[in-house]
Amino acid sequence: MPADLHAPPHTDVFDTLRTRSRARLQRGVSLGDGFSAAIWCNAHDATRYERPSHHTVSLYLQGGFSTFRTGSPAQRGAPGRLCVMPAEHDSSWVVGSEQRFLHLYFEHERLAPLAVRLLDREPRELNLHERTFFEDAEVASPLAAMACLDWNDVDARLHANALAHQVLTRLVQAHAGRPTVWTSRGGLAPALRRRLAEHIDAHLSSPLTVGELAAQAALSEHHFAHMFRVSFGMAPHAWVLQRRLERARSMLCTTDAPLEHVAQACGFAGASHLVNRFRAAHGVPPGRYRQAMRR
Repeated sequence: MPADLHAPPHTDVFDTLRTRSRARLQRGVSLGDGFSAAIWCNAHDATRYERPSHHTVSLYLQGGFSTFRTGSPAQRGAPGRLCVMPAEHDSSWVVGSEQRFLHLYFEHERLAPLAVRLLDREPRELNLHERTFFEDAEVASPLAAMACLDWNDVDARLHANALAHQVLTRLVQAHAGRPTVWTSRGGLAPALRRRLAEHIDAHLSSPLTVGELAAQAALSEHHFAHMFRVSFGMAPHAWVLQRRLERARSMLCTTDAPLEHVAQACGFAGASHLVNRFRAAHGVPPGRYRQAMRR
């Protein structure tokens, strides 16, 4: 089976390594939910990343002792060390002896729900800090586990997807902050944002509408939709669907409830509606997801 059967498409850092470096791709995979990963080997090379459109987290699996960033030769890689390369950053790297490393790629939009739910902040207030050759076991451990999985197996990819979410949660909690340029104009007030998030979570089993949510904020539907997107990083219907899918994933992992019950509790029209939405989001039906997570 080709090494790049599930290689992530249109990823700037991935494409740079593939076409403008000596790096050799061992495996690549699209994990769903905007995540993709790759394992590379490289040696005796020089690489430059120019303003990628996505974030990249790297974990050194082997070697790296003679690898450094241009201008900082004293800082070197080593197995277990991490680098965070945010979107729009520029960096140049000198690669020495043979090394093997994992890259996890994800779009900036993946930070939006975590900014709101974990930090009670708007997505535009949040960005990842650029960091080089640091150690954090809560990031490195799930990445190392991801590297050991068979990405050609659908259940293993689901497991890798869960590990990617775990990594991103830790990054947001420990390695994120305000962007260099930030303005607070145009969004919902923090108290209203919290109240809306709580209202949605409390009424996921109900047929929520933009009109109902706009009434909660005392705004016109058009104005509310714009303000919501600014403060939550996505449209109201997209946020509601995401929260319903997250609740469904949680119930599938922690209960033996039949799909019809899960669908009702999460606000889907029925089991078939849940199956269609879940398959579109995760690539597998909910029953297969439950089996993979239980395994």
